[in-house]
Parts: sequence; C-alpha cells; structure tokens
Amino acid sequence: MDRIPPDLPAFMAQARSERGHTRKIIQGLRRQKPKQLDQHFQRAHQEAFACLDCLECANCCKTTGPRFTPADIDRLAPRFKLSTRAFINRYLRRDEDGDYVAQQLPCPFLGADNYCSVYEARPEACADFPHTHRRKMHRHLRIAAQNAEICPAVYRITRQLEENLLS
Repeated sequence: MDRIPPDLPAFMAQARSERGHTRKIIQGLRRQKPKQLDQHFQRAHQEAFACLDCLECANCCKTTGPRFTPADIDRLAPRFKLSTRAFINRYLRRDEDGDYVAQQLPCPFLGADNYCSVYEARPEACADFPHTHRRKMHRHLRIAAQNAEICPAVYRITRQLEENLLS
C-alpha cells in the first residue's frame, strides 16, 4: 500500500473487519522491549509517511474529533475574534468524558481541499495524530490499535511491525 486507498469507506470496512487481527498484533508488540519497540515504530512511521500524504486522505478529520484542551481553546478563540465562551458555544460540546470536542464531524476547520484552516494553531491532539512517532510507544499501543481503523498510515505501520517483529 504505497498510496492512500482511493476508497476510504472500503479501507475502513476492511480495517474494522481485521480488528481482531490488529489486536493480536498489538498483543505481540506488548511483548517487545520498549526501547526496541520505539525504534521500530519510529522507522515504520517515517517509512509510512514518506509515501502517504495526509492531504489525500484527511480521514481523521472527517471521522473523529480531537479533544480540545483549555490551551487549545485559548489559542483558537482569538483567531475567530471570539471569546473563549463564544468559541466553545459555536464549535464545541462536552463528550461523555467531560472533554471538549467538535460539535460536528467532519471537523468544522477542515476545508474541501482537506487543508486545515487553523493548522498553525490546531489542537494538540491533531498535531500529535496519529501518535505513532511518540517515545514509550508501549504506553500507546491501545490508541494505535484504534487508529489503525481510521488512518491508512497506522494500519500500514501495524502490518509492517507485524512483519518485522512478529513473523
């Protein structure tokens, strides 16, 4: 898989149907030494994003919403010439965990061209997505499994790690 799949709904259906297999991969990765796991994740992350362009996909922005921290809200509100309260009322809602998330999907800041209109001030969760470049990945394997159903790059990374570490 060298490009973003042309049919994202088909990709997502396939990734969901392989959820059990992805969980098995993640279980196998849990048995790796943390430092070695980080090195393999870093390499796989770099390789995946060397040939995958997020702007061709933007599936994360279309199907999931980030958590907006107070710092994110304070940074974004002035861009719209809104008070913090007005920004929250216009764009956000509380989720079941009490966190602020976008009121609607796709993300209200995603353009038709898949560009983010607030890219330079985007929420920290967006800047960090898909979280596969982090250190101490052994702590973030659950989110990697979830993101493999959303992000073609993470799906590719998990399959590459399976091949490199678990075969």
